[in-house]
Amino acid sequence: MTLVKYLFKRFLPVFLGAVFFSAIVLNLVDLLINLWRYIQNQVPASVVFKIMALYTPKTIWYAVPMGILFASSYTLSALYANNELTAIFASGVSLFRFTAPLLLLSLALSFGLFFLDDALAVTTYAQKQNLQSTALNQEKTLDNDAIVILAERGNLIYKAAVYDDEQKRLYDLYCIFRDGDKKLEAVIHADSALWDTDCWRLQNAVQFSLSGKTVIKGTPDAAFTSRLAEPFETFRNNVVSVEEVTVREAKEYIEHLMRTGLPFGEALSLYYKKFAFPFIVFIVVFLSIGLSGRSRKNVMLISLALSIGAAVLFYVTQMITMLLAKFGYITAFSGAWFPVILFIIMSALLLRFTRT
Repeated sequence: MTLVKYLFKRFLPVFLGAVFFSAIVLNLVDLLINLWRYIQNQVPASVVFKIMALYTPKTIWYAVPMGILFASSYTLSALYANNELTAIFASGVSLFRFTAPLLLLSLALSFGLFFLDDALAVTTYAQKQNLQSTALNQEKTLDNDAIVILAERGNLIYKAAVYDDEQKRLYDLYCIFRDGDKKLEAVIHADSALWDTDCWRLQNAVQFSLSGKTVIKGTPDAAFTSRLAEPFETFRNNVVSVEEVTVREAKEYIEHLMRTGLPFGEALSLYYKKFAFPFIVFIVVFLSIGLSGRSRKNVMLISLALSIGAAVLFYVTQMITMLLAKFGYITAFSGAWFPVILFIIMSALLLRFTRT
């Protein structure tokens, strides 16, 4: 217990200081990037400070992995440099046993980082983005064009030239109806369609259907028009960044992409990444333990450099696997979780062969 207290006495001040400093730097960088825009649009100082306050939870989320990487590397390197770990090893305490509290803390922080992001950071970050866009007069339109939507598991296809969100109206709309075997049943064309509570009301509509090998033109059949109930939100220009919404919202968005036949591989891999990425906290501590004390000279500097290099390698590996998942070369789950599993194994091997 004495060793645990001593370890945390050395580690916690460095960790908290590094997180605080990193969060401040990230907030100031965002401020400086947008400063000229704030001045140009005469944004009040109170609004600027509110934007910074809303951004703070996200900066803490970003800062925790950086802070714990620096704190763990610095603390262990300092103990190596001062020969304190040599005395601990001589007393019969192994490196794994001595650093186990750090590993447990990092594992707990990994789960905490996930809940911080899902419960607070994504919400405040979205509010920050909206407030910033309003302050800088950056309006986002929900109108859309060249729309193709699959509904009813592909049995109904909507194709429209333009969607006007203010009127909730589709222009130059084609509705293609297919049976369970995906054989064509009918095509309805309308000059426009207006959303009315729970379905689309067609205007100047005409139906084309097959009778043998003959195409019959007529008025739309109610059996078809009653199926035009795809919500108007589906047609909006509302591409969602999965990384900037909660897990529940991300899941709903992915289900929407699957239901409407839109590409969902990238969104699904980012969804899994929301669960996998927080484990970077556990990984960097594991790596720091395995890499600390690898050099006899300049222990602190070299250990920190090795730990940072390993963390960068993790980011690069995850970036590559996410790209592979995006283009369908590997599964979305593998794209998010393979780097985590790989680096945990590598960290365990490094610890196995570390000098104790």
